[in-house]
Amino acid sequence: MTRSEMLRRLESHPHAWDMIVVGGGATGVGVAIDAAARGYDVLLLEQSDFGKGTSSRSTKLAHGGVRYLEQGNIGLVMEALKERGLLLQNAPHIVHDLAFVVPNYDWWEASFYGLGLKLYQLLAGKYGFGTSRILSKEETLEHLPTLKQEGLRGGAVYYDGQFDDARLLIHMVATAYEQGATLLNYVEVTGLTKDAQGFIDGVTARDVETGNAIRANAKVVINATGAFSDQLRLKAEPAAAKMITPSQGIHLIFDASFLPGNSAVMVPHTSDGRVLFAIPWHGHTLVGTTDTPIASATLEPVAQEQEIEFILATAGEYLAKAPTRDDVLSVFAGIRPLVGTAAGTASSTTTGTTGASSSSVARTASLSRDHVIQIDRSGLVTICGGKWTTYRHMAEDCVDQAATLAQLPERLCVTQHLHIHGFHGANEEAASEFAALAIYGSDARQIRKLIEDDPALNQPLHADLPYRKAEVIWAVRNEMARTVEDILARRTRALFLNARAALAMAPAVADLMAKELGWDDLTRTKQLAAFREVASNFILLR
Repeated sequence: MTRSEMLRRLESHPHAWDMIVVGGGATGVGVAIDAAARGYDVLLLEQSDFGKGTSSRSTKLAHGGVRYLEQGNIGLVMEALKERGLLLQNAPHIVHDLAFVVPNYDWWEASFYGLGLKLYQLLAGKYGFGTSRILSKEETLEHLPTLKQEGLRGGAVYYDGQFDDARLLIHMVATAYEQGATLLNYVEVTGLTKDAQGFIDGVTARDVETGNAIRANAKVVINATGAFSDQLRLKAEPAAAKMITPSQGIHLIFDASFLPGNSAVMVPHTSDGRVLFAIPWHGHTLVGTTDTPIASATLEPVAQEQEIEFILATAGEYLAKAPTRDDVLSVFAGIRPLVGTAAGTASSTTTGTTGASSSSVARTASLSRDHVIQIDRSGLVTICGGKWTTYRHMAEDCVDQAATLAQLPERLCVTQHLHIHGFHGANEEAASEFAALAIYGSDARQIRKLIEDDPALNQPLHADLPYRKAEVIWAVRNEMARTVEDILARRTRALFLNARAALAMAPAVADLMAKELGWDDLTRTKQLAAFREVASNFILLR
């Protein structure tokens, strides 16, 4: 799977595509998988790298959403719990179960949260991950030995899913490719074309790497650009009403000593109305998240000082050793593409499960996480909102409606039982010296082959992180990695785990990529400068 091959497919394509998908995050790639698996002819275009935005910046949880029970959104919870089970079924090399403990410090909390978590378990039905139960104080500390003990009465444990969001997305890209889709990163859609009747019949675009202009026709164009959905809608309908109410969430990364073991902490109520999680992830501790309304979406969001202080203070209320700024290894921000208002120019709007909020609200924590599919008068199909966990169901809904609009042959969705790339051999590496490669699933064999052919590629890129040189070579040759940032932020998770370590790794990564991609010294220098600029947003000044 290479970018040059994808470009050749695009250039040699003889007729209009059945569908063009704009946006290479979880939603867009999910749509490409679903449509291609049905036999439709699909082109996906992403302005940056796959998952550059929201889809690589989540809390890393494949979950039903415990807090949506309190909102009474049973439909969304049941949908997400089912999709969580399908994720584990179809991508067991990336998705796994995780115990979450809700600590109790007041007398009423044990029975209150215990009942709620039991309902959560029951709603999952056959897709359940484990049995929830009330814990004594001693049992709670067995799960969470670093929990603050003063006033602790006990806890409740339940089970949910965890995953590596960017790694899953890259495997989804490979899955779409295997189903016949053509997918290109670093191609920015610059406009929409219309036929004589004013209906959208394609896109204009620019290859970011070469500057070359691209034009492609399609029977239907799908807008899956997440937080940037309104920008593309305005290209179709200049008077389109705003749909997206963006919200920012941040996460802080600490070393594993803050949360040793294999259990996570869930704090159901914080002062900003969100759930706070502290979870073990790739040998580190991830704590988040906030919910901060923002005016507009950016491709590289930056954590705000009040968000950082909020997480440090809230975590300090529950951990025996309160984390400080000096303990933060990395900080990252992500934008939720929440649906706040229904667009007035819509000719058709549908919502997943119970529907999205139709009013603009100041507190984005209260906005629905249901997805919305809107068809503008020009025929542009927009899918937005939703949750990472429900991407497959969102895609099914979107492809159903897009195919009807384009009058394509009716074909049933097959993704419920479609294995994600890497499925076979998922557990092969777990007990070997290459255990860190297990997340690649069946691809781990090929990475091991690279090492066998050139033992120097087994060299770690940094002593504090598990990544090897062979993973860089693999990502360039097989996963369409084009920049140093692609490698250190999304093909590996180095930048998210330890920003300073990622900066130290960057020159070696650039050297390996230069040999693979034929970079000259100037290109290598520009790549490192661009990475340093991005990485500065992940480093918390002390």
